[in-house]
Amino acid sequence: MMARHGQFAWYELLTTDMAAAKAFYTNILGWVAADASTPKFAYSVFTTNQAPVCGLMDLPLEGRKMGATPRWVGYVAVDDVDSSVDQLKRLGGAVYVPPTDTNIGRISIIADPQRATFALAQNLTYQQPTELDGQGRVGWRELLASDWKTAFPFYSALFGWQRAQTDIDSTASYQMLLADGDPIGGMFTKLAVAPFPFWLYYFNVPDNAAAAKLVTAGGGRIAQGPTAMAGGNWIVRCIDPQGAMFALRAAANQGGVMEVSDAELAWSTSWGEFASHGRLVAKPAPKPGGSSKSKSAPKR
Repeated sequence: MMARHGQFAWYELLTTDMAAAKAFYTNILGWVAADASTPKFAYSVFTTNQAPVCGLMDLPLEGRKMGATPRWVGYVAVDDVDSSVDQLKRLGGAVYVPPTDTNIGRISIIADPQRATFALAQNLTYQQPTELDGQGRVGWRELLASDWKTAFPFYSALFGWQRAQTDIDSTASYQMLLADGDPIGGMFTKLAVAPFPFWLYYFNVPDNAAAAKLVTAGGGRIAQGPTAMAGGNWIVRCIDPQGAMFALRAAANQGGVMEVSDAELAWSTSWGEFASHGRLVAKPAPKPGGSSKSKSAPKR
């Protein structure tokens, strides 16, 4: 099924080294990279089973001059980008790239009032199907907000998103999200030590521990996990060699991986007890052959 208004439809990695990023992600996720460059800039499309998953391009120079760093950007499909941008402005959002016709459709790069970056898209050339379980696809999305309770009304007004009922206590900082009745992700209030609000995207893999080993072997870092979640999934939050944050999601975890130190990424272990699909139900897996001791998640 293709995305409707208010659903995530496409993803792009903006990076400082396209060749290195291409090698890194194809090795971990089994993607095939196809050249889709235009006369103006280089562009690649990652596919899985011949279906497009996401795009890859250089982080624009003007963005780097303004302090932008490598990142994943999710595109939400809308019926009319221009009118959606006008509405976003009225709701307090920011516009970084105004409505523009591009190689992938009419798009706009924007931020919510708490300055988490994402994008709008209309008439997309490429789309990832909305089903959440395909291998190599984005299977979940999370907004680490300054305050999810004030962030939600913005997204609800802009896209019509709804709050899903969960088994998490209503005072908890995690809220699952629906778009037209379909689950699309969640949002929660980040701790103050997290540097800024942002969207995090989870890619489906067969086994988290195996994929995490490929992350570290390829020069990436593990920020947190593997961690068992309610419902039987395992997650790992990662940083690629150029500094873009992403996550992995799997139904299996055969073994464990080493986390980066708190000194290297002080806020990585402070993402809290709530993540995709509910409450954390197990501590990070121990390293194979190592001690089962680990730091418990911080209390809220």
